[in-house]
Amino acid sequence: MITQPSTLAARADLLAKGVRVLKPAGSGPFPVALQFHGCAGSQPFQMSYAEAAVKAGVAVVIVDSFKPRGISRLDGSLFVCTGTVLRGAQRAGDLYAMLHWMKSQPWADASRVVAAGWSHGGWTIMDGFAQGDGAARMTGLTDADPALLKAVKGVFLVYPYASFPSLTSARGWQGQMPKVFAVLGGKDAVVGTNGPLRALNRLKADGLPVDVLTFPDATHAFDDDDANDPRTRYRPDLRATAEQYYVRALRSAFS
Repeated sequence: MITQPSTLAARADLLAKGVRVLKPAGSGPFPVALQFHGCAGSQPFQMSYAEAAVKAGVAVVIVDSFKPRGISRLDGSLFVCTGTVLRGAQRAGDLYAMLHWMKSQPWADASRVVAAGWSHGGWTIMDGFAQGDGAARMTGLTDADPALLKAVKGVFLVYPYASFPSLTSARGWQGQMPKVFAVLGGKDAVVGTNGPLRALNRLKADGLPVDVLTFPDATHAFDDDDANDPRTRYRPDLRATAEQYYVRALRSAFS
């Protein structure tokens, strides 16, 4: 695993080696969805969400936080999923770096962004918003500026990790007010429901618009047809519904 860059530009240069960009037809600029994977690394199923977003006229940047760092899928399971390395607060620097990177992309409307995260990716986004003036210290990026988050009009969270040491329940989102959409599984034995609901209720209490879609029978990673955790069960019907909800969330955020 490589040393972490300490500036937005350097982190963006690192991540750019692993991003995958999908765009609608035309020259843009397009509103953008930034997709952040879970602790097992970037998975093929995210492409299905991305393709649905592109059909709706939204460009998608699939951010691979692992490959440029030399983190394998096994490393992710052993070290990231267990919180040993790259916790949400540190990985939140990837969100800041990609928002910085998009300013130099002529096809991107860098002022209209939705940040979407699955599991650890959701933790990453939520911690990014909760850091406030502590962003530089927590991310390790000397120039991490919370003002960058004003470009994020919506946040889409799928079974996000939101228990200790995640920050949202205790800190809120420091005055940032994007629309929030969340997908939770009633039988999620990995992140549970109490932590995510506690965090989302904190945001509601702070006045943020929060919309939650709950699948009572869904496990963690219900939408991942390649998941290898015995606690998960793939549900293609629920993935189709979640993808439709994603498109509705994008349209609402960008309206």
